[in-house]
Amino acid sequence: MAPRKTERILNLTICLLVSGRFVPKSRIREAVEGYHDLTDAAFERTFERDKDELRALGVPIEVGTFDPLFDDEPGYRILPGEFELPPIDLDAEEASVVGVAARVWQHASMAESTGSAIAKLRAAGVEPDPSLLASLEPSVQATEPGFEPLWVAVLERIRMSFTYRDGSRRTLEPWGMTSSKGRWYVIGRDVDRDATRMFKLSRMADLPRRESKPGAYEVPADLDLRSLARALAPREPTEEAVLALRAGRAPGLRRRGRPGRTDVALPAGFEVHVVAFSDLGSAAEEICRYAADVVVLEPVTLRERVVEGLAAVARTAAQPATSGAA
Repeated sequence: MAPRKTERILNLTICLLVSGRFVPKSRIREAVEGYHDLTDAAFERTFERDKDELRALGVPIEVGTFDPLFDDEPGYRILPGEFELPPIDLDAEEASVVGVAARVWQHASMAESTGSAIAKLRAAGVEPDPSLLASLEPSVQATEPGFEPLWVAVLERIRMSFTYRDGSRRTLEPWGMTSSKGRWYVIGRDVDRDATRMFKLSRMADLPRRESKPGAYEVPADLDLRSLARALAPREPTEEAVLALRAGRAPGLRRRGRPGRTDVALPAGFEVHVVAFSDLGSAAEEICRYAADVVVLEPVTLRERVVEGLAAVARTAAQPATSGAA
């Protein structure tokens, strides 16, 4: 559509949406910017075309009587309940476009032509409900508390820090966000590890915090967020480990595993479970968090990694703490 035509049809939509009742053509012509300077014949043709285009776009325009007590000219309205869309899942690029549109809408909903139309409807005896404009506002649905600050950080290139599920403090230069199966992820450069990483927002233990001013970094010019998200996504389990779990402990491993058997003598109170992992590195990291509640029976390479990890933790804990003078 041409810009002026698009603006006129949007104004018509707003007029019919906020009225809450049937609005006759005479009042629509007065209220909607774009109809004012047309001749009677031109207005009739343009209004009919605009209605047809809205209906072709799926916007349900109802026709009815302005005053139920009198047989006056027909009026038009859009019922919000029939106009609103259900929640839609968006990929990162689509969500970025919606984010920009939402910002524009904050200004458009307060635009001069919108305010003028609402004022003219009031003057004509039709009390509009501006809150119904929310039906037109583009939005992104997310339940994770970290979504909004990270979304702003992506748009404004702000370095962020947060505590992840393993207790580690991470500093990230967020490049973009993506959604998969109803969950949101942020992708960017892990500053401390100098590596590209993807983090699940629901696994952040606190609210992401700003660590820089806007414009603190540049996003790679050749960034392909979708391909990167597929490459960084957790792989399907390909390896299995035989673990001895202390009774009542390590619930995460128990849920993913299945009871197993072994010829190895187990410590008292331990049970054998077979658990699948996507790679030994992540498996060792997870098992280390359970410390003495998990014993790795197989494979040997995994047991060696867990022993190394626990030894490193023990060395760190044994180092004398340094304190500054008060």
